[in-house]
Amino acid sequence: MASMLFKLPYKDTNVDIIYEKSEFIPIVSMQLVFTNAGHLANTKDGLALLSSKLLNEGTLSDGATGFAKKLESSAIELNAHVGRETFVIEISALKDQFDKAFGLLQELLKEPNYTKDTLEQIQRQQLGYLAQKSSDYDYIASLNLREILFDGSALARPYDGTPKSIKSIKLDDIKKFISKHLGYNNLIVVVGGDISKDKIQEDINKLLPLLPKVPNQELPHIKVSDKKVTRYISKDTDQAYIYFGAPFDYSYEAKDQYKAKIAEFVLGGSGFGSRLMEEIRVKRGLSYGAYCMLRETKEASYLSGYLQTKIATQEEAKAIVQKVVDDFVAKGITAKELKSAKDFLVGSEPLRVESLSQRLHRAFNEVYYNRGLGYSKKQLQDIENATLDEVNEFIKSHKELRDISFSIVTSEKKKVEGSE
Repeated sequence: MASMLFKLPYKDTNVDIIYEKSEFIPIVSMQLVFTNAGHLANTKDGLALLSSKLLNEGTLSDGATGFAKKLESSAIELNAHVGRETFVIEISALKDQFDKAFGLLQELLKEPNYTKDTLEQIQRQQLGYLAQKSSDYDYIASLNLREILFDGSALARPYDGTPKSIKSIKLDDIKKFISKHLGYNNLIVVVGGDISKDKIQEDINKLLPLLPKVPNQELPHIKVSDKKVTRYISKDTDQAYIYFGAPFDYSYEAKDQYKAKIAEFVLGGSGFGSRLMEEIRVKRGLSYGAYCMLRETKEASYLSGYLQTKIATQEEAKAIVQKVVDDFVAKGITAKELKSAKDFLVGSEPLRVESLSQRLHRAFNEVYYNRGLGYSKKQLQDIENATLDEVNEFIKSHKELRDISFSIVTSEKKKVEGSE
């Protein structure tokens, strides 16, 4: 059966539940997705992340080791993780162990392992991770690009924290974050597997009383910089790590998303055959790969991309990226490129929905972005029916894509170009 959406009334709200039944294998998975509760909700850098890590350290009664043994003895997976906008707690178990799994989830929500030792443990882990990332040049280039594009906003902050911010986080900070962001009124439940709708409703009704009502926190819209800055970060490296981005004045609520999907595919989202890959790798051999995407999220829409090249060819590669985007916006795409995009996007659809997790993930996005279940199928029809003129009119209307900023990790010491 296809994914379905139903609403479960509770107090002053209706909880969205996305559900797909599958008896192919006797497994059940459930995600509790708390919206507006991810990295962008940080009051200290890394706070959302540490909060999720603490929930992976078991309960106060059992401790991390005791709780882990309970999970392992029944092959249950239970973990928390966090993204930009959402905080997710996920459980997965065999059908005959799901009641036990759900009971352990309830225990975790009732009494997280709020101890000083637990906090110090996850702080040590995160400080070790940040120490490793200090020599990860992709990470550094990406972080600096976000600082350029989203200057002064929550998107510019280091989601993983800094050594200083991680050390500054107290147990009370985590308690407050969880109590203010994990509520029944910002919850979307995603369930799939060998379980009935009635059973889901019964279980969720047991769970909801454990969650408070949290403040309504809307994500702010963030303006993307059009200042065309180039920032060089000097490191001991033999390669140049080039990350780039630009504003994309477009809303995730726009009705013609299919045009952006086609444009992205042709410009840099399709790998071999895309404009960027053709010009940078195929014709000139400057890089193994060059990619870019058009991101349309609730908080910001923008172009982002990346490539690696030799230090000696970094300026050439940078200039080609700019020229490719300039030409793309000025001239649009060809009939051959449109056909290739249609053939791939429509023809590869079965690969994007072959697993239960893929279908549920798609259904969640359709609900989260208020597009309605079945939106993706309609979008494929729109792609198939798209004309060259309408796609090119769309591309040529987004001249802001030419306002590209670059973050380059290189061994050369250079000053920042442009204005910040």
